[in-house]
Amino acid sequence: MAYEIPVTQARAELAELINRVVYGGERVVVTRHGKPLVALVSAADLERLEGLAQAVEESTVSAVTSVGSVTPAPQERQRFGIAAEHRGPQAT
Repeated sequence: MAYEIPVTQARAELAELINRVVYGGERVVVTRHGKPLVALVSAADLERLEGLAQAVEESTVSAVTSVGSVTPAPQERQRFGIAAEHRGPQAT
């Protein structure tokens, strides 16, 4: 669980909050009017988060590219009024 602190108090205690994050392994959520505004996390936590985001992105790209080409049924082209279709690269 993260430690929550109002932004006005966080300004006054920034050095202490940084130490809590770096040396205490805590996560600090800075709030404004009781709503989360920003979070202070260690550089190691940030690296892990970025790694997870990259893995999800790569997985999504892989899934999308593996779908392949799908030709719409003639009824669907007529139904949605599609005037043009992608034919892919032409061999010359």
